Amino acid sequence: MNAGFSAASVCTMSKKPLGFVLLLVLLIPSLCARAAQVGAAEIGAIGVEATGVGATGMKATEVEDLIRHMDALWRGETSKALLTMTVTTRRYKRTMTIEAWSHGKHRSLVVVRKPKKDRDVATLKVKENIWNYLPKINRVTKVPSSMMAGSWMGSHFTNDDLVKDSTFEDDYQSSITFAGERDGRAVYEVTSIPKADAAVVWGKVTIVFEQSAMTPLHALYYDEEDVLVRTMRFDQPREIDGRLVPMRMQLQPEDKADESTVIVYENIEFDVPLQESFFSLQTLKRRR
Repeated sequence: MNAGFSAASVCTMSKKPLGFVLLLVLLIPSLCARAAQVGAAEIGAIGVEATGVGATGMKATEVEDLIRHMDALWRGETSKALLTMTVTTRRYKRTMTIEAWSHGKHRSLVVVRKPKKDRDVATLKVKENIWNYLPKINRVTKVPSSMMAGSWMGSHFTNDDLVKDSTFEDDYQSSITFAGERDGRAVYEVTSIPKADAAVVWGKVTIVFEQSAMTPLHALYYDEEDVLVRTMRFDQPREIDGRLVPMRMQLQPEDKADESTVIVYENIEFDVPLQESFFSLQTLKRRR
């Protein structure tokens, strides 16, 4: 099957809403310079008192530090990365080499470099707006709100993931729901519940961190009926600029056991010289 991109396939391909963390990953940028300074030593000194369910020693601001710490693993003020994304579905398997730039949590540019048939397909995100560039027809299209639930680049991530990633902290109330040993390792579990007025997909998001290295192990995404919809797993940690960064992420939909999207970072640099003006429609058309 030809798995190349058309105008429709870049924006849609799956009508099932997914939401958040991606682009934690793909579009790499999100929460703030303060977050980039939160290290394992600082988090470890927060003072979790409980060793079982209901870690009562945590304050709200300290829980936010855990969320920001996770974001900061893949982002500085700016970032540049080279990564591969492998999408496996029942119909095809496709691997792409992708170059990505970010500035803060609101600006990202992603360009496909390989394979040849998809070269220069690109996505620009500025705040809550997303544009795609399709080189075969030399056209820039803005993703309409009606297509936000559609698949991004044929993966198990959606356009909505790209947007909601940057508003997660505003949309959800987070708390420590477990601090102690689980499966032979000391972990923190952070559970995030949407605020009453938040227009979000997920009914609950749970992220588990390893305490010693303060790296995420997995994130679980539940619908409004508290049914698990997808799982994101993190592994292959590598030390980069003083932070231990998981270099591999696997997104697994629960209703499709034989499908997945896997992202592997080949290289990532933080705090590279980038101006906000770089993230423009002109740059999108030039494909950097």
